[in-house]
Amino acid sequence: METIRNSRKELTGIVTSISGDKSIKVTYGYKRPHPRYRKVINRKTVVHVHDEENNARLGDRVAIMETRPISRMKRWRLVEVIDRAPVYGETVDAEVEAVEAAKARKEEE
Repeated sequence: METIRNSRKELTGIVTSISGDKSIKVTYGYKRPHPRYRKVINRKTVVHVHDEENNARLGDRVAIMETRPISRMKRWRLVEVIDRAPVYGETVDAEVEAVEAAKARKEEE
């Protein structure tokens, strides 16, 4: 007899805090109409997420999935890092290395 696993919620959000080993906080936004005036209001929620391999960095856009309770606060786990946030100095160093490698290739020819 096969047991069918329940569908779990999946969300995308931004890493807003790294709160210890294997733990991050992810903020995701959504829109809701005001109860009386029906104007659309932007809302956000912060959830505690389990990051097993410490892959996520501050500012990354990540996909998360609902899971069983892992600790007192964590009910979500990291599925994947969708977009990496730029790190100050890192992209500049990579561009400089690429330019130097191109110059070295030209000199060899």
